[in-house]
Amino acid sequence: MSDLRPPAASLRDQAVLMLMRASPVAELDFHDAGLVIDAMQPAFVAAGTVFIEEGQTDGNEFMALLIEGQVRAENATGAAGENMVISLIGAGSLIGEMGLIDGAPRSATCTALSDLKLAILSREALRGLVETQPAIAARLLLAVASLLGGRVRENNRRLRTLSQVAKAMQRELDATHAVNRRLLSEHDSAPTSVNAALMPSGMPALDSGFDTDLAPSNFGPLGGR
Repeated sequence: MSDLRPPAASLRDQAVLMLMRASPVAELDFHDAGLVIDAMQPAFVAAGTVFIEEGQTDGNEFMALLIEGQVRAENATGAAGENMVISLIGAGSLIGEMGLIDGAPRSATCTALSDLKLAILSREALRGLVETQPAIAARLLLAVASLLGGRVRENNRRLRTLSQVAKAMQRELDATHAVNRRLLSEHDSAPTSVNAALMPSGMPALDSGFDTDLAPSNFGPLGGR
C-alpha cells in the first residue's frame, strides 16, 4: 500500500508560514513571505548561548525569526548577578525588531534554552528589499511597527499594575506607621510610678523603704542608699 501522506514541509516553507503568522498585519501571502525569508540568513545557536545581550551596541542591527527552539529574555535588576525573566520565546516569534529599526543598544538579554535555528534579517538585507520589493518591505515594516506598538502597550499595562501595587503597599505602610505612632504616644503618657503602673486601683501602695518613683533624678549611686 502506497504512502499517501503529504511530504513534510521544508525548513524554508516552515519559516515562510511562521513569518506569515508572526506578522499578520503585513498580510503577506506565501510568495511574498518567501521573498523575505530568502533575504534572511540561516543561523544556528547552541543551547546556553547568550546571542543578544542587554546594552549591546555592536552588531545589533538585525532581527531574527525563531524557527526552532526556545529563548529566555531577561533584564538586569541592578543587583549583581541577578536578572529578571521578562518572557520565554517560542518558535514562530520575531526577536530583536527594535535593533533592526534603530540600531540602539539592546533592551534585553536573550539566552538559548535549547539549540536554536534562526533566520536573520539584517538592516542591509532590509534595504535591499526596500529597493527591489518596496511594497513587501513596506508591509513588513508595518508589521514590525505593530509588534513594537503592542509591546509598548503591554509595558504600559505592567507599569500601571506596578503603580497600583506600590500605592497599596504605601497605604499599608502608612496605616502601620499610624498605629506605631499611637502606641508610642500612649506609652509616653503612661504613669512612671511603679505603684501607679503596677498596682490595681484601690490597693494600698507598697512601702519598700525607698522612693519608687522611676524618674532618672532619683537614681543615685548604689552605695548612697
